[in-house]
Amino acid sequence: MRDFLPADVRRRQYVIGVIADVYERYGFEPLETPAVENLDTLLGKYGEEGNKLIFKILKRGEHEASGEADLALRYDLTVPLARVVAEHRAKLPRFFKRYQVQPVWRADRPARGRFREFYQCDVDAIGSRSMTVEAEQIAAASEVLARLGFADFTVRLNHRRLLTALLDRSGLPEAQHGLALTALDKLGKVKPDAVIADMAARGIDAATATALLGTFVDAVGETNTDTLRQLEGLALRADGVAALQELGAILALTDSTVAAGHVRLDPSLARGLSYYTGAIMEIGVPDLAGSLAGGGRYDDLIGMFLGEDVPACGISLGLERILVVMAERGMFPPAVARPPADVLVTVFDAGSLGDMLALAARLRRGSEGRALRVDVYPEPDRIGKQLKYAASRGIPFAALVGEAERSRGEVAVKDLTAGDQQVCSRDLAARFIIDRLRATRG
Repeated sequence: MRDFLPADVRRRQYVIGVIADVYERYGFEPLETPAVENLDTLLGKYGEEGNKLIFKILKRGEHEASGEADLALRYDLTVPLARVVAEHRAKLPRFFKRYQVQPVWRADRPARGRFREFYQCDVDAIGSRSMTVEAEQIAAASEVLARLGFADFTVRLNHRRLLTALLDRSGLPEAQHGLALTALDKLGKVKPDAVIADMAARGIDAATATALLGTFVDAVGETNTDTLRQLEGLALRADGVAALQELGAILALTDSTVAAGHVRLDPSLARGLSYYTGAIMEIGVPDLAGSLAGGGRYDDLIGMFLGEDVPACGISLGLERILVVMAERGMFPPAVARPPADVLVTVFDAGSLGDMLALAARLRRGSEGRALRVDVYPEPDRIGKQLKYAASRGIPFAALVGEAERSRGEVAVKDLTAGDQQVCSRDLAARFIIDRLRATRG
């Protein structure tokens, strides 16, 4: 968990702004939920590994000494969404598309791009089983990354029912399927030998684990068409064949979107969360061990709360990891690092403080529909010291009003970058500064 200094916040706001803009252009509506959920709401939704990472909140008041927990910090934004849909179903449209950008908490071991408190940026669609939903969400996430400057991302695509069919084909007992998927979820982040060792440590026979991993690796062809053909050649049960057909439909649809060329069918992709029922996806870049985004279809989750089947699918962008990669690659535009103000209003003496506040208010109104960001030096001081302070903060202009300027209703505007100074009437000072800013920044 971290503090965010001003430069960090500006970067976060920039990325969140791009995400929200793209999501809204795809028809998603904003939603927010509380940081705290009932513990029973969260338990059992994320698998054995996920349950261990939930931050539990002890009972309060007279129950404090019991050491029992009844609440928890939310683990993700998907389960709270399922609860919201169950509670407010009558108020929501038939096809409910929402986006949500809020923090979640996991009692995980911190690592590069992985924190115990982090933001998720989700889009979810409720109410349709059409593969158009997956294609649109992959396209939306891809457009976000493209607008942020990513060109080398890959969307890995798979299907949970295909995974189950492949595990069944290998002869692995159904009781061990979950253990195998948890280990497979690490493939791509660790070496294959480590995945096999992990399966063995979880009680899966080493020979079975080796053969199983070989099935997943051998099925991958040079193109998505090759991979589909390889998988279709395997003797899979009926739901595995149906899953392949759905994957083929998603791949065909994404070819008509901005995600074309970025989607790769990967039968080894597992994703550890147990609530997925259909297509699953992860988005990554070469220089990051983890993923930038992940998601999938979870048609049964809402039914746990509502008592009836409601189809649902979603994808989540990991804000923290996106920020880490963008910072390391130098991807933020110069405007993100802009100074805290456009102008510093200086203060000659205590008697002029009121007048300087009035000048700052006039400058903030700006000119020609463009406002100015104005800071006021909080106390009288040597002008040289005030100008030095402005320069240290990157503020490009300073407004100076001595007795002579005050008597004439003027202000001296000093360009701290060019070093020149222009005396203007107070009515024209804002316009002069804005024209200079346009000339340098556009």
